[in-house]
Amino acid sequence: MKQISILGCGWLGLPLAKALIEKGNSVNGSTTSENKLSILKDLGVHSFLVKLESESVSENINTFLAKSEILIIDIPPKLRAADPNSEKKIFVEKIQTLIPFIEKSTVKKVLFVSSTSVYGDNNSFINEETIPNPETESGKQLVLAENLLQENQNFETTILRFGGLIGEDRHPVKFLAGKENLENPDAPINLIHQNDCIKIIEEIIIQSKWNEVFNAVAPFHPTREEYYTNKAIEMSLEKPKFSSEKSNIKKVISSEKIEKTLSYQFKLENY
Repeated sequence: MKQISILGCGWLGLPLAKALIEKGNSVNGSTTSENKLSILKDLGVHSFLVKLESESVSENINTFLAKSEILIIDIPPKLRAADPNSEKKIFVEKIQTLIPFIEKSTVKKVLFVSSTSVYGDNNSFINEETIPNPETESGKQLVLAENLLQENQNFETTILRFGGLIGEDRHPVKFLAGKENLENPDAPINLIHQNDCIKIIEEIIIQSKWNEVFNAVAPFHPTREEYYTNKAIEMSLEKPKFSSEKSNIKKVISSEKIEKTLSYQFKLENY
């Protein structure tokens, strides 16, 4: 049994906590919502109200980290404010605020949930050797946060860069249905299902794969037009319409490293 702390029990962190407990681990889970504390407790999670700001963190952060060997950081940058400059560097500052508390704790392993948005759209094929070149503010801050954690010698950090997240209750086709003049019809999809996200994190912990960088995207790359048209039909939604005049991205993100290193097979039936 391992003692694990999950900072951010949201869409992914909550079912992840449940899965880790079912495997016999003890889990501390954080939320920023008091209403969610009881939900965590009902799942067997030791729940904590933790609010991480750019210059401060909740007083119970030490208790949240106490006795844990592993910390999973799964908090989104949330940089889609009306004025992007108003949010500049806030996410990085939050990670900077958190790090001294990790250093003082029993945590020796950190898993940081990042995103393939750290890569630009210029490359046609991307693996872990590809140098990040983010084009969004969110991607830029994720890279800075990754570096801060990886460079720290007090703990070992594995970076897990997920592609577009999908699940039973979350699918981009619901947003795209009926839309017109959508860009990049020929761009390959780079998605990952919630179930695969959880299984991959479990395998990293079981196999002790630390000080690594992994891309996690299903090896399933039909074009956007083909995939979302078929998905709309499957889900009885209005088909989206794409514009061939706006097509310039051919990016395919490889998960070959994660498949080989972890001997992992994606559950493609979910897609």
